[in-house]
Amino acid sequence: MTEPHVIIAGGGIGGLATALTLQQLGVPFTVYESVRELAPLGVGINIQPNAVRELYDLGIGPDELDTVGLPAREWALVGLNGNDIYSEPRGLKAGYNWPQYAVHRGRFHMLLHRTLVERAGPEAIRLGHKVTGYERNTDGTVTALVRKTDGTVLREPGTLLIAADGIHSAVRATMYPDQPPIHWGGAIMWRGTTLARPIRSGASFVGLGTHRQRVVFYPISHPDSVTGLAMINWIAEVTVDKDEGRYGNNWFRPVEIDEFAHHFTGWTYDWLDVPDMLRRSDVAYENPMIDRDPVPSWQDGPVVLMGDAAHAMYPTGSNGASQAIMDARHLGAAMLEHGVTPAALRSFDQKFCGPVSELVLRNRGAGPFGLLNIVDERCGGEFDNIDDVVPAEERNAFMARYKAAAGFAIEQLNAARPTIAEGATVRALVEV
Repeated sequence: MTEPHVIIAGGGIGGLATALTLQQLGVPFTVYESVRELAPLGVGINIQPNAVRELYDLGIGPDELDTVGLPAREWALVGLNGNDIYSEPRGLKAGYNWPQYAVHRGRFHMLLHRTLVERAGPEAIRLGHKVTGYERNTDGTVTALVRKTDGTVLREPGTLLIAADGIHSAVRATMYPDQPPIHWGGAIMWRGTTLARPIRSGASFVGLGTHRQRVVFYPISHPDSVTGLAMINWIAEVTVDKDEGRYGNNWFRPVEIDEFAHHFTGWTYDWLDVPDMLRRSDVAYENPMIDRDPVPSWQDGPVVLMGDAAHAMYPTGSNGASQAIMDARHLGAAMLEHGVTPAALRSFDQKFCGPVSELVLRNRGAGPFGLLNIVDERCGGEFDNIDDVVPAEERNAFMARYKAAAGFAIEQLNAARPTIAEGATVRALVEV
């Protein structure tokens, strides 16, 4: 009888959430991350109440989360002439037992890393080590192929391999060598942050525009006590005719504001000056809105995909990071039931591959921003009274369907038992 050991490919949000879950359950693991040094990269993301509940159960509560973001209070869609299409409270204001958090992605990532190192020690994560593929062994275990930054190739044995290595996953490419290329539907996003005064509730997520051209913005820090300014995360988005050769392998690049700000000339309201918000940003990054076609299974024996490696999706529903956290917790729950075995991975795959793949395709169809499509089709995005365009019952039903599909419908979430019971551990050994 040998103690199990889990290999985690990737030290992003999903990989670190998995590592923290395994540490909580007493399962030995090692995280292999390709970069030599972690840094607080990226801009804003949202963590939905279902994932915040899991963070609380991991011992990462409001005191920690408030250092990297703030609880969201409202989600709103606004038409081209500045009139509301839809708004609803979020998090605790909506009746959830847990808040929704808007956070700086990089600072949240570093919080997870610090927490892991404090609990499991620095040896739990090996930086400068990229998992490039795997081999299944005849005894049911797995060997991860790992390349160090100096070019050295290692063969690391493990009981299981959990692939949290993102949309460009080498593990997924090994599992599905003939998979289609990354899917780009024609939407381009520019992201940045600007210091400004928060509007509406003070912690509102606002989508303004149409399905082909919009701006999304929300605060990701508490207002400064002296100036009242907060860090506002913004995303400016335009859908263009697809040019298959536009991006090649350059999926993320810094750009000058003037390269795209002209798309939003005239977007000035008494409550928001979009061109001014964009131009006062210190930096901007360009990303195509991309995902991958769903695969029939995330599992190959002792290997499983999770997070973006399994289900990279358009960020229209603000649930990419949340789903990665949920994956980590559901994998832990499966190990509690089935041990550190391929049977646990099979249980996880059978329960979630199908429904989450449907969410990927739903997000490709605009996700909750689909309301903008409906308004645009019916009135071109400008109206006096939204009830004359899309009745309240239709708007509410549309959003309810999305929240149910994304796993954070209020009643179901509030009534759900903990994914992992307090104090639960995996004690089963694996025979090898």
